[in-house]
Amino acid sequence: MEINPILLEVFKNKLSSIAEEMGIILQKTAFSPNIKERKDFSCALFNEAGELIAQAAHIPVHLGSMAVSVKSVIRTVDFEEGDMVVLNDPYKGGTHLPDVTLIAPVFINGKLKYFVANRAHHADIGGVSAGSMPISTSIFQEGIVIPPVKLIKKGNIDNEILSIIKNNVRTPEERDGDFHAQIVANKTGIKRIKELVEKYSDEMVTLYMNALLDYSEKIMREKLKGIPDGEYQFEDFMEDDGIERKDIKIHVKLKIEGDRAVVDFSDTDPQTEGSINAVKSITVSAVYYVFRSLIEEDIPTNEGCFRPIEVITKKGTIVDAIYPSPVSAGNVETSQRIVDVVLGALSKAIPEYIPAASQGTMNNITIGGIDPQTGKSFTYYETIGGGMGAYAGGDGESAIQSHMTNTLNTPIEALEYSYPIMVTKYSVRKNSGGSGVFKGGDGIVREIQLLADAEVTVISERRKIPPYGLFGGEAGEVGRNIVIRNGKQEIEKGKFHRKLKKGDKIRIETPGGGGYGKP
Repeated sequence: MEINPILLEVFKNKLSSIAEEMGIILQKTAFSPNIKERKDFSCALFNEAGELIAQAAHIPVHLGSMAVSVKSVIRTVDFEEGDMVVLNDPYKGGTHLPDVTLIAPVFINGKLKYFVANRAHHADIGGVSAGSMPISTSIFQEGIVIPPVKLIKKGNIDNEILSIIKNNVRTPEERDGDFHAQIVANKTGIKRIKELVEKYSDEMVTLYMNALLDYSEKIMREKLKGIPDGEYQFEDFMEDDGIERKDIKIHVKLKIEGDRAVVDFSDTDPQTEGSINAVKSITVSAVYYVFRSLIEEDIPTNEGCFRPIEVITKKGTIVDAIYPSPVSAGNVETSQRIVDVVLGALSKAIPEYIPAASQGTMNNITIGGIDPQTGKSFTYYETIGGGMGAYAGGDGESAIQSHMTNTLNTPIEALEYSYPIMVTKYSVRKNSGGSGVFKGGDGIVREIQLLADAEVTVISERRKIPPYGLFGGEAGEVGRNIVIRNGKQEIEKGKFHRKLKKGDKIRIETPGGGGYGKP
């Protein structure tokens, strides 16, 4: 069969729309505000080898790591029609424990041909602190670790598996609702793929899936050819690991050779005692995100995009941690710094395309306790946007999620309806972006008052080392974490855990983006 370019475009959009519809179903049926309001999830389709075929425009940090999960499951699970496998183990295809992945096979005429999968961030998955983003020294402190196991067998939910998970979390009813939303999303994906096969035939669907992989690869290789050959190096630092170590280096050596890129992190510092360690799939996702962002054409985001890109890491470093290192913050914070260093290296090769550093953190906040109205546990999790870096074409965007997170904010109405919390301030942090010919975007001020006693954890970066400017542009302002008790402000560290009282306030002031060009 010859590839028809019109049909290629049709299949590109049909496959992407299946992943998008899965996301809509997941959002609309989820229980937790983190999924239904913030859209902290991703949905994707894979071929029988576990290669990413199509992913909806959801969370970049899941870009390369979802395929790792599917391939891990293929190696260890014997699938039957109607099965679904759940996992969150970062060392067996996951990212960090709150990100729970559900994978389902798609059988065509009794033969396993495709997979659908979704990954959603659960607002609590157990562990030593509410929200499962603790100041930890072991993965076992971060929550229940779920290896690849069948949550659904031949169409029937294994309630024993589900009960074990629910018995280890603070909000079992919310978890139950979110799991069922993930199940329905996968069922939708299976149904739509079967409809596509029924309309076009299995052979044609497989043919065009492979053609889309080749097409994306071709476009990426052409983009790499446009980058001057050479070796480009850059490094930046994580400020601390939440326990002890300071200024942990992430170093990249980027080699461009024709239509290939080798991204080498071997000179990065060793893994830490604290939770900022990242598993390799996170590092790969960050690299893939950067290179995918260089492509202006509307191509499908699939495994073909990444065939020309080799990522090298050294085992036991902060970008390729070894079990059982804690990794909860690696997914959200270290991933952002990996993006910063890869973009920094590329700025030496193609300065006209690359922005200054964005805020470089997700400003993670978790709050948990007992809701006095219901007498039940609650857990709130959110990431807070900041300033984006300026670039050769203009100022950076203000007050927005950037790079490895692509979530919305939790609307104040939804937040105050769901939790014993009141938002007392939510505004742009004026003049926090770095100066330059083009100015970095401004950060955010978000202030929350507790209406019940609660424990609070904040995991953040760029509180000491500011987001860098480029080509003479000034750095963005560092962020600040402030606890307000009895009207008095207490400046907190970038990573902290505290038990607070009703009436106390937490104010997060997020970093601004770096400026571009000498002001």
